Amino acid sequence: MTTPYTYEKSRAAFARATRVIPSGIYGHQGPSEGVYVPREAFPLFSARAEGSRFWDVDGNEFIDYMCGYGPNVLGYHDPDVDAAAQAQAKLEDVVTIPSTVMVDFAELLVDTVASADWAFFAKNGGDTTTLAVMTARAATRRKKIVLFGGYYHGVAPWAQKLDYPGVLEEDVAHVLHAPWNDLAALRRLFSEHRGQIAGLVAQPYMHGNFVDNVLPDPGFWQGVRRLCDEHGVVLVVDDVRAGWRLDIAGSDHFYGFEADLICFCKALANGYNVSALCGKDSLKDAVSSLTYTGSYWMSAVPFAAGIATITKLRDTDATTRFRALGTRLTDGLVSAAREHGFTLVASGEPALFYLRLADDDSLGLHQAWIAQMVRRGAFLTSHHNHFVNAALTEADVDRTVEIAHEAFTAVRADRPLPVRV
Repeated sequence: MTTPYTYEKSRAAFARATRVIPSGIYGHQGPSEGVYVPREAFPLFSARAEGSRFWDVDGNEFIDYMCGYGPNVLGYHDPDVDAAAQAQAKLEDVVTIPSTVMVDFAELLVDTVASADWAFFAKNGGDTTTLAVMTARAATRRKKIVLFGGYYHGVAPWAQKLDYPGVLEEDVAHVLHAPWNDLAALRRLFSEHRGQIAGLVAQPYMHGNFVDNVLPDPGFWQGVRRLCDEHGVVLVVDDVRAGWRLDIAGSDHFYGFEADLICFCKALANGYNVSALCGKDSLKDAVSSLTYTGSYWMSAVPFAAGIATITKLRDTDATTRFRALGTRLTDGLVSAAREHGFTLVASGEPALFYLRLADDDSLGLHQAWIAQMVRRGAFLTSHHNHFVNAALTEADVDRTVEIAHEAFTAVRADRPLPVRV
């Protein structure tokens, strides 16, 4: 049996952080945001990472299914990616004029991504989704953008909800919402706003938080493509989260259609800081017309890392491995839950899966199980999709299932099954 972890050094570091950093750890990963519940089950600061694992400041070892919230696609410190980055760093990185390695990377993306004729680089996923919205508006001379319910497309004001602090009515005044997997509703929305909609922005499947993830119905994306063509709407796929885990040619290719614009970040360079908007030739002049740039957007080291990452993903057929490992893991976890009298729902694609214990609507039971998993070395979070990386082994997966049995046993001790008489 695994001895549950404790986090004394993490707590001490967090106490220091609260004195000089807003919220101690800002954003959704901070304890004040409630992502890590119960708080005492989670480490707060890491010390090092290698392959499929990271170690916290207390020396606890975790098999990591969050992968840095997505960027770790080949494994932490992948030797080929790090070698390419270090070789480029010896030459140059941030210089007055760009390196031709930027051109090399753009050529590789155009050759790899099925719907891409060009690539425009930035630093965050939100940079590219905002650039896509501006491109659609510039190309169509229209204002409105359609998003599907349960969306997340970054933290720019247009991508947030009206009741979020700091967001104005004007920021979201031209955002329309449609239900996922409902072509009839989308058709009505397009007709009601005929000639006003610039673009539709969507993840390749619905992978929101706090809900089971939902794959596209057969023919859904092909129907969306036809509607966009009929109404002159730019079809934007937000592949920031799913990109490079479902299909090396793009998640639109995986589901059998072509986007006009496709947004990449996270796994694009295995943790090195770069994002990309790729698109069709028909939108090349529109994106060129925009005023859009950033201080480090032509940094050469991440371009070299990106080339090494995409090349290795392609040469090793990594997406096939992601599907196999994700299936082995989710099948094992669901089976372990069943053996202990629980119902675990695994939804989404196996490479990007979402977990929910269906025996308690309060979320408390699920959070209790996740807490027991984390305290035994399998890093999951309660209400976010999870990621598989290429460094993960079948032995890692099997160890995670062993941990799940221990975790379910601990949870069951607090919630014994009724005694049959």
